[in-house]
Amino acid sequence: MTPDRLAVHDSVGIAFPPELLVDALADLAIPVERVGDGADLGDGDAVATFSPRPEFHDAGWVHCIRAGYDAFDVDAYESEHTILTNSTGIHGTTIGETVAGYMLAFARRLHVFRDAQADREWRDLDYADFFTLDGERLCVVGLGTLGRGIVERASGLGMDVVGVRRSGEPVPGVREVYSTENLHAAIADARFVALATPLTPETEGLFSTSEFETMREDAYLVNVARGAVVDEPALVDALQQGSVSGAALDVFETEPLPPESPLWDHEEVIVTPHSGAGTRDYYRDIAGLVRENVERLASGDEPLNRVV
Repeated sequence: MTPDRLAVHDSVGIAFPPELLVDALADLAIPVERVGDGADLGDGDAVATFSPRPEFHDAGWVHCIRAGYDAFDVDAYESEHTILTNSTGIHGTTIGETVAGYMLAFARRLHVFRDAQADREWRDLDYADFFTLDGERLCVVGLGTLGRGIVERASGLGMDVVGVRRSGEPVPGVREVYSTENLHAAIADARFVALATPLTPETEGLFSTSEFETMREDAYLVNVARGAVVDEPALVDALQQGSVSGAALDVFETEPLPPESPLWDHEEVIVTPHSGAGTRDYYRDIAGLVRENVERLASGDEPLNRVV
């Protein structure tokens, strides 16, 4: 389809002000306008959105400004012959830096000192509480854009990086790549386990009691994938029983994380509000993807990151 109009849906406001994307794409040869729920859409319309809406099935092309498209009914888009694309490929730097920050905080106890600062407390820790990332093993589960961004930063910190990939094929910077069937062997000796895999029927609940029992007692879980990849009650149990040392979590089964969740109160848990990919330049990254796909579709070429 050749787009006649690009509609920027209000839901992108979850990530950035919609006007920023409208302005960034103002140089397109087609009209770009902001729309809300219930917009009248047709085959010639393209939509950039954060969240799905039923009326989007009437459009010719829908672009999800997230990498994860699990909220979108892929079968419905396919049956309506509506193209669906996502924003994979642009989050490697932001997620990689976020994960590096988590690991450095745990190693250098920065989260403990920040909590003490809030209480105006000069808190001394035992020398044995500190460690360095140099030489520590990191297992990255999922070696797509997010995983490779993590690998690049971890390698720069001198970490011993292994990974898990469905195909088991080698990845630059990863000393050993395990297939998903060998997940337990991959995580058994890792000080940090970082989850960067898409949410699929195969990865839902991928980390539960048996995985936490397999991990080292001094290991940390990092989840920048999707909340449902982790069995949250099993993680809480593992933290309370000391099966693992701690966790850095950017995603949760329920978002926002409910106030009654015990994850809030655990000193060795870092909670961030699904902000790991955040950057002031995010709208520019999205604009670049959308612009290229507008041109590709106008030329009859296959769009980037096509889901269906």
